[in-house]
Amino acid sequence: MEPAEVTRAIAAAAAIGRALDLPTDDAIVVHNSNRLTLRLMPCDVLARVAPLGDRSAEFEVEHAQRLAEAGCPVATVEPRVAPRVYERDGYAVTLWTYYESATPDGVADADYANALEQLHAGLRRIDISTPHFTDRVAEAEQMVSSPHLTPELADADRELLGSVLRSARSAVGDLGAVEQLLHGEPHPGNVLSTTVGPLFVDLETCCRGPIEFDLAHVPESVTECYPDVHQELLHACRHLVLAMVAAWRWDAGDQLPDGERAGRELLRVLRAGPPWPTLDAVFGPLDGQS
Repeated sequence: MEPAEVTRAIAAAAAIGRALDLPTDDAIVVHNSNRLTLRLMPCDVLARVAPLGDRSAEFEVEHAQRLAEAGCPVATVEPRVAPRVYERDGYAVTLWTYYESATPDGVADADYANALEQLHAGLRRIDISTPHFTDRVAEAEQMVSSPHLTPELADADRELLGSVLRSARSAVGDLGAVEQLLHGEPHPGNVLSTTVGPLFVDLETCCRGPIEFDLAHVPESVTECYPDVHQELLHACRHLVLAMVAAWRWDAGDQLPDGERAGRELLRVLRAGPPWPTLDAVFGPLDGQS
């Protein structure tokens, strides 16, 4: 969110906290991109703020409840208030449990893989309505094919991304993998190291597809700890995910810090050809230079 919008979003979230009898004197920005994540103090609640009309907030709250009930390692909604989307001054706000970090260096590879395996097992036990992963690919294709949505994307790069999205999607489909409910984006930024173990967040990305689509978002060292991975399928999914993330970075409305620089780096990687790196291998150097 832009600075002026951040100020309004913080005011809306703080007002909601006070209205719900959650003591709120301050709000600390935890993360700012297309959504704003705040730590409300002293009530110690995590607030996620999006522009009103963003249906993914409702989707995420509903799915978080179902997944928690199924024993999945996911962050839970704040138990002191009703689990719903709260609206104020043009913003949709959801309230979540705040977890202190248990380890400064993040989640160990084996623990990360084990938590993801537990999540996948829990996801197989529930039935909820979600998009198919190809629906998300189609959204990326629409982004790439629409110059008014991606005005800074050069014609040659637009052609490259469109071609990769089509071919990689076909390659994944041709392998005929077993599909199930997935997290959708279980990258390191979406897994918390807590005193109760690793917990996954950002559940609005849930979709159906092969588990290798999820694994394409995690570091290689984590994938090596996950059992029975279809390596050819993982390779195809990594190719596809790199192109999808590149498409989103060129969205005119994208507010990820250093998004354009990340988009350029992803295009370079796609032009370089296989073997396809993991997202952390691409973004690690970018984060280090920020």
